[in-house]
Amino acid sequence: MPSKNMLPKGQRHHSVRAEYRATRGVEETPPPPIPVLELEDDVDLTDGIRHIVADPAAAGLRLDQYLAQAIPDISRARVQLLIENGQVRVNGNLAKPKQKLLGGEPIEIEGAPRPEPLHAVPEDIPLDILFEDKYLAVINKPAGMMVHAGSGSTDDARNRGTLVNALLFHLNALSEVGGDLRPGIVHRLDKQTSGIILVAKDDSTHRKLGEMFSQRQVAKTYRALVHGHLAKDNVTINLPIARDILRRIRMTTRRSLESGARTAVSHVQVLERIASPYGPFTLVEVRIETGRTHQIRVHMQSLGHPVVGDNLYGAPHRILNPRNPEDALSLERNFLHAAHLSFTHPQTGKAMDLDAPLPPELLAFLASLRAPSSADTPQIR
Repeated sequence: MPSKNMLPKGQRHHSVRAEYRATRGVEETPPPPIPVLELEDDVDLTDGIRHIVADPAAAGLRLDQYLAQAIPDISRARVQLLIENGQVRVNGNLAKPKQKLLGGEPIEIEGAPRPEPLHAVPEDIPLDILFEDKYLAVINKPAGMMVHAGSGSTDDARNRGTLVNALLFHLNALSEVGGDLRPGIVHRLDKQTSGIILVAKDDSTHRKLGEMFSQRQVAKTYRALVHGHLAKDNVTINLPIARDILRRIRMTTRRSLESGARTAVSHVQVLERIASPYGPFTLVEVRIETGRTHQIRVHMQSLGHPVVGDNLYGAPHRILNPRNPEDALSLERNFLHAAHLSFTHPQTGKAMDLDAPLPPELLAFLASLRAPSSADTPQIR
């Protein structure tokens, strides 16, 4: 019995080959980007109501989809919870999660658009403390450790094993500016990035350090290994960074300042070009003027030289030896390390200059690349 999906008799010779050829290589026009909403911090997060207007680009989108894209700090699940709790209105009426927008509607969000913060608990986790006094501490964070927990209950596994848990156990005090979820945290490092992170012990020091970061008075230098050989010894990348509207866990340099991207500047200096049996690599030092999410990772990808181990931005999971396919290297983290930090102590006025050496797993990976080869030898600059 013929399938109901078959073409009518006499039309079965029809081919879509011509249509396929006509569209082959033609990319679909991407939807217009959703501008990020800049929410004011001085609104009462308990009883206040935030008034926003849906952007014209939201036409055809579900309400929860639009809000999750327009407010990057909250998840779609959180948006749906707010809607289900009756905390969101569209055109003055209670909203529904699947409600479609036309663009231009007034939207009201009652209460906090972010979940209540966790109350982090102390944990006896070893810490490499590079410097400590009564005002602040400088920590050498290992890769694989989150700086602080995400949303969830205090019993959630995400509220265990973080830098904050370790800080609460080892330090006698932490600032409260960041709230219960982020005590003492002035800036952050990605989970799979190791190296120096600065922690404040009191609110005054925290605020002064925050001002110093915003005024670019803290010098941060990273070491990274990237795929390929950079053509120039020194390059400055000045590309704005925004959240990718299609893959929200990624950042991108393909959005303009007008669409919500933020300025980002990275200065890259070549330390060593390595010609290995596994292909070309470049060891670089990167000094950043700004501290955007995934800044170095997305900037290096924009040059076509992703950070080794950074699968999110195009680096391979396994690095093969072309001459021997059974010979492969892998790195279970990003080859990105916050190696140097310099600043003026906000309370004592002392010049602070701290270094953190590359951790053993990165040194071992470099040694594997530099192993003698009959055809290739490293070029040290």
